[in-house]
This record gives sequence, structure tokens and C-alpha cells, in this order.
Amino acid sequence: MSSNFEMSASLRSDLGKAATRRMRLTGSIPGVIYGDDKEPTSITMIHDDLWHNLEDEAFFSHILSVNVDGTEESVVLKDLQRHPSKAKVMHVDFMRVSSKHEIKMSVPVHFLNEEAAPGITMGGALNRLMANIEVSCLASKLPEHLEVDLTGMEIGDSIRLSQVALPEGVSIVALGRGDDHDQAVASVQKTRGSKEDDEAETEGEEAEGGEEAAAE
Repeated sequence: MSSNFEMSASLRSDLGKAATRRMRLTGSIPGVIYGDDKEPTSITMIHDDLWHNLEDEAFFSHILSVNVDGTEESVVLKDLQRHPSKAKVMHVDFMRVSSKHEIKMSVPVHFLNEEAAPGITMGGALNRLMANIEVSCLASKLPEHLEVDLTGMEIGDSIRLSQVALPEGVSIVALGRGDDHDQAVASVQKTRGSKEDDEAETEGEEAEGGEEAAAE
């Protein structure tokens, strides 16, 4: 995957709580870049630049380019500390990526073709059981999202992790832990008022009517 996200940061030398408070008052936030067998680098970056990128879903599962005082770092977003009551980021963690080592990342799930699922069109309820799936792959293979095709799903059907289509070179971390981790990603359940429910009630009423007629 190529990087479409480019950000600027500066090395941070002034540490401590007081320095952090002053930094935030000027519209910047602290952060760290770590990994790839290198020393962690403390950085500062403009809060609003980061906040703008957070509005894009792809930012969370994309290779990012951070220019730290002229040095380019290829990273992924690993952690955000948010303010408990305000729309602000308090701290950000980035992890360096290497072309030689696989990384583990959670990527969003996109559900497709809901209108082509008979169970849903008959009034069943779609349960989206996972919003993200953790995958393992080389940084260059990292998908922005995974697609789950709902075509043909009937009431009572489910789609499990092992049924999710994966790009070449990408694996699902949970499946490497054993078959008991092959959890459902989506399911369709019967709801009161669904066509299947109505048909069952109609059949029951017809059966009762037949029994009464026979008794007479």
C-alpha cells in the first residue's frame, strides 16, 4: 500500500508535565515514534493537522509518512489518547514499519450487498458483529479494509472469520490461534414481523383450522 498521508513533526527535547501543558496551549500535542529495532523518538505535532486526518477511516489502517525535522519515517498509527470530555487528542503513538517484517493491525470491515441477502429482504435483522478485524501482513500488503459479501444470506445464516476474503499475503490473526477463534463476523436473525415469521404463523393457523374442521 502506498502512503497518501503525509504529516510533519518536530523532535521534542523539552519533557515533563509543565512542558506538555505549554505545548498543548500552543495547539501542539506530544507523541512518540517507536519500533523497527530503533530508539523511540519523542515528537510534537500540530493537533489540528492530526485531527483532520482522523476524520478519514483509511488513516487508521494506512502506512503514514511523518517528516520529523527533515527525516522521513514510515509508520502506522498504534494508539491515541483522547481527552475524556473534549474533542481533543492528548497523545499519539506511531510504530515504524519495515519492508521485511510483518505487522499486526486492525482494519475496518465493510459489509457489501445487503440488498442481495434474502434473509434481510424478508425482514430479518443483520447483526454486524465485528467492526474491525486484526490482520497480519507486510506493510506493503496492508489493506485499507476487508469486505464481507452478504449475498445469499438467509435467516439463520452467519459468516465467520474463515469465510472472509483476504488479499494475497494477508492473514487473520485470530485464526492462527485455533478453530475455536473462528468467530462470526455477521449473522441474519429472524425478527418478529419478518416474512418467515408471518409464514410460520399462517401455517400454524391453517393447521389449527384443519384440526377443528376434522373434529366437527
